[in-house]
Amino acid sequence: MTNISRRQFIITAGAATTGTLLAHGCSSGSTDTNSSGGTASPVASVVAAANAPKVETTSAKLGFIALTDSAPLIVALEKGIYAKYGMTDVKVEKQASWPVTRDNLVLGSGGGGIDGAHILSPMPYLMALGTITQGKPIPMYILARLNTNGQAISVANTYKDMKVGLDSAPLKDAFSKSVASGKELKAAITFPGGNHDLWMRYWLAAGGVNPDSDISVVPVPPPQMVANMKVGNMEAFCVGEPWNAQLVNQKQGYSALVTGELWKDHPEKAFAMRADWVDKNPNAAKAMLMAVQEAQQWCEKAENKDEMVEIISKQKWFKVPAKDIIERSKGNIDYGDGRTVKDYPYRMKFWADNASYPYKSHDLWFLTENIRWGKLPADTDTKKIIDQVNREDLWKEAAKELGVSAAEIPTSTSRGVETFFDGVKFDPANPAAYLKSLKIKKA
Repeated sequence: MTNISRRQFIITAGAATTGTLLAHGCSSGSTDTNSSGGTASPVASVVAAANAPKVETTSAKLGFIALTDSAPLIVALEKGIYAKYGMTDVKVEKQASWPVTRDNLVLGSGGGGIDGAHILSPMPYLMALGTITQGKPIPMYILARLNTNGQAISVANTYKDMKVGLDSAPLKDAFSKSVASGKELKAAITFPGGNHDLWMRYWLAAGGVNPDSDISVVPVPPPQMVANMKVGNMEAFCVGEPWNAQLVNQKQGYSALVTGELWKDHPEKAFAMRADWVDKNPNAAKAMLMAVQEAQQWCEKAENKDEMVEIISKQKWFKVPAKDIIERSKGNIDYGDGRTVKDYPYRMKFWADNASYPYKSHDLWFLTENIRWGKLPADTDTKKIIDQVNREDLWKEAAKELGVSAAEIPTSTSRGVETFFDGVKFDPANPAAYLKSLKIKKA
């Protein structure tokens, strides 16, 4: 790497590291949530729903990262759905990175931060355990899953002739040769222990590549992935859309796989809020959840995709060309290496196939993988912390109030045994057996 590109990478990656409370891009103790805009006020003329809860407060402040799966939080504001259920003063603010999201959740709106967020599903657990909050537990509740599928692992054009795809095995020798020649190799993810970290690690390890010794796995904020690939700072990255599609559109790399290939209908982001806010404002929390669920239903419909993309592509939200978002939202995938897929069944889902329901079995997988890679102790009481953080009971209450049919409300906390692309199975009833079956791991 040149000195310039190395400096660019250090600045970028440093902004996404975990550790002490930090301000993104400055050294003071306050965290700037609005450095790049992204707030809006509710639409004016909204008729209150007859089933709107009697809310304790009409205000809440939410954070989001510029990723397509944040759409329900944005749509609920833009289309007046929060206001419809009594939450007339909701703000949705762009966060510069996942560490900034974490830091602002630690502060809470009373301290100048936020009450809830579009968030990586493991993060509320890592906060509640104190793992990423300087050892101080910050009680959090997961109220809903925001989506399934819709992420990708993209690689540099360097590997296009090797036809690296779902099987990462060809990278083993390529990485060894590069390291032997003195090159420093990096694979970028968005947050240590988060969804993208776990997808990247699973994919590499399944092909015999050790993510802890064969390559450095480093955090980079999602909007900065493409820029870093352009200057040769990384071999691969795992992130949500629209950044993989943008990479392909700019011909700076290609998608080796979309994550629905890795694990069909896998859980993705969550809608989470501080536990103290929910406990203090149970009716307002229900109203927020009802609004998000209704927005998820709206975002799911094919006839709404163009409008959804028009909304989120705006400067105050993503500031990204709509063409970088729309096709993958519809399940039309140009991998960038000659492969194309139309109407892919494991596209990003917001509501279909129980996409919104926060299965406890999925949270158990996220925790088990964090144990696998040494980010959580092997003796973590996973059942205890899942029961504390996962509020599927509140999801059901809100769904019933919203009029969701019984057929669309899961009766089990588990989706059952999950099978990955390499044939490995995760049985939520026996996570220890799953861990034992994995060849590459720390735990």
